[in-house]
Amino acid sequence: MKLLKVLALMLSAGVIAGSAQAQETGTLKKIKDTGTITLGVRDSSIPFSYLDDKQSYQGYSIDLCMKIVSAVQKQLGLSSLNVKLNPVTSATRIPLMANGTIDLECGSTTNNVERQKQVAFAPTTFVTANRILAKKSSNIKTLADLRGKAVVSTSGTSNLKQLTTLNADQNLGINILPAKDHAEAFLMVETGRAVAFVMDDILLASLAANSKNPAEYEISKEALSVEPYGIMLRKDDPAFKKAVDTAISNVLTSGDVNRIYHKWFLQPIPPKGVSLNWPVSDQFKAVMAKPTDSGEPSAYAAVPEAQKAVLKKKK
Repeated sequence: MKLLKVLALMLSAGVIAGSAQAQETGTLKKIKDTGTITLGVRDSSIPFSYLDDKQSYQGYSIDLCMKIVSAVQKQLGLSSLNVKLNPVTSATRIPLMANGTIDLECGSTTNNVERQKQVAFAPTTFVTANRILAKKSSNIKTLADLRGKAVVSTSGTSNLKQLTTLNADQNLGINILPAKDHAEAFLMVETGRAVAFVMDDILLASLAANSKNPAEYEISKEALSVEPYGIMLRKDDPAFKKAVDTAISNVLTSGDVNRIYHKWFLQPIPPKGVSLNWPVSDQFKAVMAKPTDSGEPSAYAAVPEAQKAVLKKKK
């Protein structure tokens, strides 16, 4: 009987050790072995992830990623964890995630079904919409107003893909100009090289608010799509996904997200001390109450007709 107890204890210890070891595979093991976690960050995705006037990376998404960093450090029992910031663009973020260069992407990335074939996402941390920014003098109100004009969007984004599809389907004759990042795209409208910039409304509002003449610009009321943002991580890494999901879900459901949101969307932020005055949307309030990593736009809001047409074509 005593021998059986000893064997039982040994077996139990083996199971526990095996379980602990299983939890430290993939990204978690990489982080523990190196003592470093690498975050993909953006240069001009205000207020999510950007360089301020002191050339320091900061933003809403970076603050949320740091919540994940703290949770992972605690889970792995590390006394310290080095955080490396690696700049990415819309075009490079997925390849750099897939090849192991970055562990989390802390930017303004739309979670959609197409991307979920390549990467995974944490629960949604913001809900926005694809709209059109132009100078008021251009009198651009709708997608149809872009017919035959030069329009910019950022390379590697779902916005550029949607614009390209709509342009072809509706024979709009738009001259689509890809920009390397959001700052370059806005500059093209500012300098007259493009009549409009098609992108997520919150990013457009941020760029306009921090421009030389904010009053010159307006954003269309017409929404072309619903865009849920999520922190990106590698696909097929369930242990790390669980750690990330738990950390973000705790931030959302505990109300801690309200403090972080207020900091970036409802009070003055660098570099110009401008407040975006962007209240929490009903769609995001629903996510706070019940976190989800769904890539389906309909899980968040009524899907605009322009987006329905694109989604229908993909099926």
